[in-house]
Amino acid sequence: MRIFLEEDFMNENSNKNHNFRCNVKQNQVKHIKIKKDMSVKELIDEFDKSKVLGSGRVAKARSILSNMINDNEMKVFLSLAGPLVPGGLRTIICDLIKNKQIDVLITSGANITHDLLESFGGSHYRDLGFDDEYLNSEGIGRIGDVYTKNCDFEVFEEEIINIFEDISNKNEIISVKSLLSEIGKRIKDENSILKVAYENNVPIFAPGLIDSMLGLQLWMFSQEHKFILDVIDDMHDLSDLIFNSQKIGAILLGGGLPKHYTLASNLLKGGLDAAIQITLDRSESGSLSGAPLEEAKSWSKAKCGSNLVTVIGDVTIIFPLLIASL
Repeated sequence: MRIFLEEDFMNENSNKNHNFRCNVKQNQVKHIKIKKDMSVKELIDEFDKSKVLGSGRVAKARSILSNMINDNEMKVFLSLAGPLVPGGLRTIICDLIKNKQIDVLITSGANITHDLLESFGGSHYRDLGFDDEYLNSEGIGRIGDVYTKNCDFEVFEEEIINIFEDISNKNEIISVKSLLSEIGKRIKDENSILKVAYENNVPIFAPGLIDSMLGLQLWMFSQEHKFILDVIDDMHDLSDLIFNSQKIGAILLGGGLPKHYTLASNLLKGGLDAAIQITLDRSESGSLSGAPLEEAKSWSKAKCGSNLVTVIGDVTIIFPLLIASL
């Protein structure tokens, strides 16, 4: 009896080893092939054949993103942190809204400010050098290698105060979401994120709005006007949206407060069903910005079994590639 059991065990192990060797052979890394005039889609298809390291994660992010956008039962949140509007992604974000590919936008106040800066005729500039004291003397502000002019912000201040005046004539207390919608309603620039979001009924939430030039102007305006921003009221609309959604996916570009607001609000219903994150932050410090999305499962901010991927890299490179490849 004992001999039979040993032989049976050996045969079972032999079968397992054979199956394992077969699976290993089938899962060999396929090397990326580049050909002349290949499309972005074809390049990421090659990443998908490789399925390892950064290229594999980019390919997985495209797959999750495609599934989210094409799932009629899924509401898609887009979270923006970092200088993504000054960094060249303004048109891409507008197109996502126009094409009904996102349902909710959660962003920093800074990206809203820079969207309005361009809506009022200002611009973002490049190739002006890195001597910050000289830039200061010339009325230039620097964001990495992106530059703004103080004179453009002066126009921004004049224009936004006029808009605040008009809105405050109809409201004494207003939520952040409603304020941004009312601003978007009054913008003439067809390329404005706020205007496009208003026209397509896509709500914008900005939990850190006060921490921006727009927030500073709002505070200054409130010194002489009875105009109160109710930051809590947004949670009523956001929670209703979450509870009325069958599934929720998220595109998290950068980290910070917009990422946490997206994750934490979905805690109300057990977490996200799918998400991609693109960030340059790392996990070693324990910061939320660098935390891998899988960590969100421990908090029920992402559901157990949810489809997630974190891509470490520059949003301004990786996200346009993903969108182009779709």
